[in-house]
Amino acid sequence: MDHLKELESVSVHILREAYANFKNLGMLWSIGKDSTVLVWLARKAFLGHVPIPLIHVDTSFKIPEMIEYRDRFTKEWKLNMIVGQNKEALANKLTFPDGTVDRTTCCRYLKTQGLKDTLSGEGERVRYNHEKHHYEPDKSRTPFTAVIVGVRADEEGSRSKERYFSPRDKDSEWNVGEQPPEFWNQFKTDFAPGTNIRIHPLLDWTELNIWEYIEREKIPTVSLYYNQGEGRRYRSLGCYPCTSPVESKSTTVSEIIEELKSGKFANIAERAGRAQDQEGGGLETLRKEGYM
Repeated sequence: MDHLKELESVSVHILREAYANFKNLGMLWSIGKDSTVLVWLARKAFLGHVPIPLIHVDTSFKIPEMIEYRDRFTKEWKLNMIVGQNKEALANKLTFPDGTVDRTTCCRYLKTQGLKDTLSGEGERVRYNHEKHHYEPDKSRTPFTAVIVGVRADEEGSRSKERYFSPRDKDSEWNVGEQPPEFWNQFKTDFAPGTNIRIHPLLDWTELNIWEYIEREKIPTVSLYYNQGEGRRYRSLGCYPCTSPVESKSTTVSEIIEELKSGKFANIAERAGRAQDQEGGGLETLRKEGYM
């Protein structure tokens, strides 16, 4: 068994463990390469379909191609797709693009609070209706008490402190010092009532592993990851006011793989183009408050 096959096997095992052990389980889909690989792995784990609701927190500032991609594959893969937003913050223009708050505060409202409200059922959610081919209000207020996330340890410093099964408190806040030990693939899945759980099947994957797997499996990804003729492409996807592409001539998956192997980005963080990561104490602060 080669390394990719080993990674796939562990991820599939964790997905099945999560499905077997947690009620009200959801899976976050940010539309990026990592969470798309996660959806693909779930289709493998459950014989071609995904029995877990997919959740996307839409800030309303995502790059349009991302939303088009989400809706196209929601239909094609017949996904149980739920979309949440912090409509109150948007209505009150508490956003960085509106000039009323800084980037970190904008993320706190639209991503952290938007995610917490979507998971708790307290926020407004819409669900894709495959018969009518449109989104309609999700009348079920069922909370998601466990959620699968496409986090990788090598992507960003705070994520290297995660576990495969990571507990949060009742408010989805993360105490880094209270993470359970995980030895020899023995995972803790028994937690106290009221605990929210984040599950990370991709924790040991690297950026290179993700692209190698995308190439092997022929997984369709958003076109933003590839140079469209301007000598630039996105390495990490987010909201368009706060995300910048990198200089790159790569137009295919194999060219991205060679680019990564060449060491071109060896000293450049994968999320270097995400401006909000550089403000207000960084991503770890947001994640402790309940963000991905």
